[in-house]
Amino acid sequence: MLKTSKIENSPSVERLVNIWARRYTPDISSILGNSSSSEALLEAAKPAGRNSTADKLKDKVLDVNCQMGWIQTKNLYSYIPNVLDLTEARRITKFAFRVYRKLIEVYQEQSLKIEVENNSLSQWVIPAVEELAYALEPILIIFQEQHVVSKDWRSLGFMTSQLNFTNKLILKRLTSAEQALLGPYLKFVEEQVAMPWQRVCSNAANYELNSPQLKLVEQIMPAAPEIAQSIYRKLIELLPNTSSRRGTLIDRGITHSCLRDLNMFQAYILLCFLEKRMTPIEQELIPLCAMVVEGVEIKWELIQKWCEVLASEIESRLDSEQKDLLVPYTQGMKQAFFKERRSLGCKEEMTAELV
Repeated sequence: MLKTSKIENSPSVERLVNIWARRYTPDISSILGNSSSSEALLEAAKPAGRNSTADKLKDKVLDVNCQMGWIQTKNLYSYIPNVLDLTEARRITKFAFRVYRKLIEVYQEQSLKIEVENNSLSQWVIPAVEELAYALEPILIIFQEQHVVSKDWRSLGFMTSQLNFTNKLILKRLTSAEQALLGPYLKFVEEQVAMPWQRVCSNAANYELNSPQLKLVEQIMPAAPEIAQSIYRKLIELLPNTSSRRGTLIDRGITHSCLRDLNMFQAYILLCFLEKRMTPIEQELIPLCAMVVEGVEIKWELIQKWCEVLASEIESRLDSEQKDLLVPYTQGMKQAFFKERRSLGCKEEMTAELV
């Protein structure tokens, strides 16, 4: 869940903020090899180009895309009776629209640092990610609250699905150059409501620049996407026939969600590590996962294997001293989910007995 956290100005925090920002560097590798595409990218990055992109995403278009994103989310969970009533759906869609309208405003205002050598891009640096976080934080928290106060408690688990569907609809309206530029902003919105990277950075203020704790986080944090990919491949090998209401592990939409959530788990482990307590996982991550497990009918076998492979993959990248520091939190995550599974199992047995 997204929680307000102030990013202090300290060397340790700045180090992690720079790593966090690199998660949202535009992928322009496919564009650089083509001179006309590179030129289109440069034009789209200029103020006039950004204004042109914003014109394609006027209020009416954003409103329609937010509604369509909600409809797709509703269809995904359509087997749940009365997931949200019409009034709630309109309210949540209205706030989703406000999130995207603010995002487009920030996109227009921010400028990218571009270096050009021999008519090609040699460096591409996005603006400070904390500026984007602070600009969107108030409306994102309100958007999150609309799900929290919903009559159906499971709707909080729908939030990332709604953002994911809406992001795809928005990108379809843009050129490849515009997609490359706006894509990281859309990715940021989807991750910001689920991944506590901002809080990880904020907690770095409690550690010296050369402390073993900070060095460990510096090592794992930029490797999170690669670690997620490795875990995902192993899960496919270990559980090839696993499926949920959304499909199998190799379905494109499932791949995106799995990789996003594997990154989320890593962020929560590092947050617990820096806070020196398991509270974020126990009180935030597990309840959210329980909603999704029930809502999309994911087998607990997958969650258990997920936690095992995740812990093993992270630990394999650490030396013995680093393992001693982080193992209480990787193993603590496994134990917390095992405890939750047992708790839900007991509830299911009690329900069966009553029936």
